[in-house]
Amino acid sequence: MSTHRVPALSAAVLVTAVPVATWGLLGQDDYSGLPPAQLDHAVEPLDLPPGLDTALGVAALLLAGGAAALLARATRRGTFARHWWQVLTPLIIAGLLAGYGVRVLTAGVVGANIGAGLMAMAGGPVLAGLALWAAGRGLWLARREVRLSR
Repeated sequence: MSTHRVPALSAAVLVTAVPVATWGLLGQDDYSGLPPAQLDHAVEPLDLPPGLDTALGVAALLLAGGAAALLARATRRGTFARHWWQVLTPLIIAGLLAGYGVRVLTAGVVGANIGAGLMAMAGGPVLAGLALWAAGRGLWLARREVRLSR
């Protein structure tokens, strides 16, 4: 595999693994005073076997850690330009927020899930802003690299 493909693949793995790790390691946040059948959900959680979400979270955390280590090494060696972290950092933050947001949206509650409403009203625009920032910054950096290579 080319040395230039490793940072790109590592970046993709990192951005993909962070929300899964966050979601899996947080666990389902249901109200504990009632049986699950009596709880209300803004969004129904996935019907997974017990412990699978935690196992997926641990696997994703290991993947994210490995990808981050490879990217840090590539940055130190100069095969991954430091300025691309300006694109990755908002995507990592968005992944953390998305993983947390899914747990809030799927939490079993009694009555209204106020957290789900707040997540939709505030989290959605923040996620969109982070994604737009990353896309805009990525396009700007890519154009800049094309101009510098001429």
